Amino acid sequence: MAELIDPSLADAELTAFIKAVRQDPGPLARAMGAAELRRAQRLRAQARPPGPAIAHVEDLTVGSAAVGARLYRPSAGRRPLVVFLHGGMWTIGDLESHDRACRRLALSTDTAVLSVDFRRAPEHPWPAAVDDCVDAILWAAAGGVSGAGIAGPIVVMGDSSGGNLATLACLRLRDEGGPLPAAQILVYPNTDLTLSCPSTRSKATGWGLTTDDVAWGAEQWVPDSSRRADPEVSPLYAADLGGLPPTVVVTAEHDPLRDEGDAYAARLAAANVPVRHRCEAGMVHGFLTLDTLSPAAAAAGDRAFVDVTDMLDHVR
Repeated sequence: MAELIDPSLADAELTAFIKAVRQDPGPLARAMGAAELRRAQRLRAQARPPGPAIAHVEDLTVGSAAVGARLYRPSAGRRPLVVFLHGGMWTIGDLESHDRACRRLALSTDTAVLSVDFRRAPEHPWPAAVDDCVDAILWAAAGGVSGAGIAGPIVVMGDSSGGNLATLACLRLRDEGGPLPAAQILVYPNTDLTLSCPSTRSKATGWGLTTDDVAWGAEQWVPDSSRRADPEVSPLYAADLGGLPPTVVVTAEHDPLRDEGDAYAARLAAANVPVRHRCEAGMVHGFLTLDTLSPAAAAAGDRAFVDVTDMLDHVR
């Protein structure tokens, strides 16, 4: 068993991971830059065990802007669709970084999953990623994947900055008259690019994701600091959250983004949006891609997949 450096961590494997992070945190994102961060992430993805086998995986382009995407189908039958938006501080992450997570999602929920390879900062600052995600949702809603056996509701799901994009896509679709996804699943989402909530200070370093790295990502995506409290980039500041689809919000106890996710769930509930909200005790940011490292992280991801299934049962 690993030495417990913090008894509140969910398991010994996660404890060992955080201990290693604290002993050698590595350079900050702003010191590495986007190109080197992407290279390092590609190497991590290649070193990770491959995801589970799935019946059909296809790379394609979607929407009027020909956005790259990857479609996962667990079998040939007709099923609902999850539009998945990956995390990565709006600057890293791609189809490969979340391939294993999307395979697990498709198999666990028995849904088709469309992972969207939206444009990233700094080459493509806001609103490029939001435009691409909205375009992918509209394409799916218009029957773009109908030939692939998609039937029933479409939900949008995102982790971290992908959760931010899911919220922003739903807000834009609501304001423009839809069509809205049937539900949104937000896993440790960014909702406040000003990074003003208390957990950004209490969990700023030593937990796998540093607040300064998030700040750097926000600077790349929204270079104008005066815009970071704008509801078009920080949904926590939206004046009205009414009319959004039923929502799942899952946060993690040891995450600098915890409080902004919790606050967004509370604001949705206050706006009479049906919300299921859970803070995963003893867990850190990024658990959807830590399943091979920590059984507790794998279990937290499995619970999020159950949330997807339960939400689909309610919105069908």
